[in-house]
Amino acid sequence: MIELNLFQVKSDPLKVLCLGAHSDDIEIGCGGTILKFIRDYPTTEFHWVVFSSDETRKKEAEISSRAFLAGSASSTVTIKHFRDGYFPYIGAELKEDFEGIKREFTPDVILTHYRNDLHQDHRLVSDLTWNTFRDQMILEYEIPKYDGDLGAPNLFVCLDEFDCNRKVKSIMTFFASQAQNHWFTEDTLLSILRLRGIESNAPGRYAEAFYCRKLLF
Repeated sequence: MIELNLFQVKSDPLKVLCLGAHSDDIEIGCGGTILKFIRDYPTTEFHWVVFSSDETRKKEAEISSRAFLAGSASSTVTIKHFRDGYFPYIGAELKEDFEGIKREFTPDVILTHYRNDLHQDHRLVSDLTWNTFRDQMILEYEIPKYDGDLGAPNLFVCLDEFDCNRKVKSIMTFFASQAQNHWFTEDTLLSILRLRGIESNAPGRYAEAFYCRKLLF
């Protein structure tokens, strides 16, 4: 494995844009990485956007985002109400929304959905991320689910057991509305972290994985 310290010499605050189609996507896909950013780069500024929610899931997302972003230099959280499951059919509205985000915030790093995710909402968010942002590092996170679309990611963020347990327990606590889903269990969330830890030979045994399709030095 080749270790890359991307932000070691950066003096300005690191600006991170987190994009999630649904209320728990950011936490599941990259919650551990966000905790690591906050600890390792205390000047990090976050702009956190969730595109689909109802009143219950909005409240869950607000509580969860506050917990995950605690300790960051600054953060802005926006929870939107686009219709769950229908993103490809309201693409024009979503595109306009992405252009609004671009005017509000200029990130260094964007954490978004994987392009080949088989959930239509996830996939469109990924496509619009690339369509809207051309000068930023884009890292695509993965979501384990029924569709069986896990691939072979090429960038890993090594995590320790403490951050993994904090991530998983927080998700299980804050998103009680998802408890009826057969995949929504601690062992599901920990297993993907452990698997990616094996693949990356992570010193702390766990990792979150991303797809980085373009990287410029």
